[in-house]
Amino acid sequence: MGTHNYNFNEQFEFTGKAKNLSIAAILIGIGSIAYGFSDHGLHERTFANLLLMAYYFACVCMSGAFFLAVQFVAQAGWSASILRVPQAMAKTLPIAVVILIVVISLGLYTHNLYHHWNAPGLTDPSSGNYDKLIDGKSAFLNVPFFLGRQVVFLSIYSFFAILLSKLSTNEDLEGGLNSYTKSFKYSCIFLVIYGFTTPIFAFDTVMSLEAHWFSTMFGWYNFAAMWVSSLATIAVIIILLRKAGYMQWVNNSHLHNLGQFIFGFSIFWTYVWFAQFMLIYYANMPEETVYFYKRFEFYKFWFFLNLVMNFLAPVLLLMDRDNKRQENIMLGVCIIVLCGHWVDYYQMIMPGTVESHNGFGIIEIGTAIGFVGLFTFTVLSALSKKPLIAKNHPFLQESLNHHL
Repeated sequence: MGTHNYNFNEQFEFTGKAKNLSIAAILIGIGSIAYGFSDHGLHERTFANLLLMAYYFACVCMSGAFFLAVQFVAQAGWSASILRVPQAMAKTLPIAVVILIVVISLGLYTHNLYHHWNAPGLTDPSSGNYDKLIDGKSAFLNVPFFLGRQVVFLSIYSFFAILLSKLSTNEDLEGGLNSYTKSFKYSCIFLVIYGFTTPIFAFDTVMSLEAHWFSTMFGWYNFAAMWVSSLATIAVIIILLRKAGYMQWVNNSHLHNLGQFIFGFSIFWTYVWFAQFMLIYYANMPEETVYFYKRFEFYKFWFFLNLVMNFLAPVLLLMDRDNKRQENIMLGVCIIVLCGHWVDYYQMIMPGTVESHNGFGIIEIGTAIGFVGLFTFTVLSALSKKPLIAKNHPFLQESLNHHL
């Protein structure tokens, strides 16, 4: 490490403009949600937006933990100097988990969410609301089992997220390879659990909003969305920190790697999205087309905007090698991708809750701003708690000398 002049005890100070803006954004979000609940006719739409942003918040933080685990299992060297950012996201996961479970629980209780399978009488043969298909799924789609799965899956993700962050702190204090070896072992376990359970988590949280429809590709479609969103978030935080004078050891080769991942997984997201659409269209299965009918009929603008922002923009702008290495271009593309996957989740959630497109305005914009503020406040608060570099990481020198 003596060959570098970097300050390995550098810590981010979360004060001033960044902190004030994040608090202001949270207050805007609270005001927008209060406005939505003040009008009984807007309750369902407000719950839908809360679910959208709570799910997005949790998915980005979950994928921060996933990023850490992938780096440890791959024994990657290039990323050793940027791990503090995904660690801060992972440490925020328990907060995101609590919010998501509260939103889901209240949505179930008030029947503003998941009414396709949770409305009264759907599984009672003597009821006028009886639905044979939903009754057939009731062993899986019932409130206790549904909430139980949410709590178990999200608790496991949170446990490993905190554990991997704690091991990194121990590595800073103790040195040696003991913490790194444990990180490798626990990351292997986490990735197996995560890989098997995230599709079920996506089936439960989002796909069951339209319980008559199902797709075996839906879990991987969601995985691609949450993973590329997380990569874009990591890149945005790093670039903004560099512009503020922090993390000067990060060079354009690190950005290049992140850009490659965002480019590649944007194509993967598009592949899964198109495959899900094409198989239903090509096979001419009318019972399956209801999912896309709603989106064509009521959300056509958002349907095509989704493809423009999540496929065309990252692919065309990040195809060039030099663009991946320029901070301003990477920052712009990542912001487009993050906004694009908000549109993606909007497309997934709204048709199954509010059905037809019944408005866009204060509730949507304000709720999104509020959660961005909450994410910023919690992640940057976590980031400020310890030095910005894992100084005893065994591959730190490889990362500091990373050049493509």
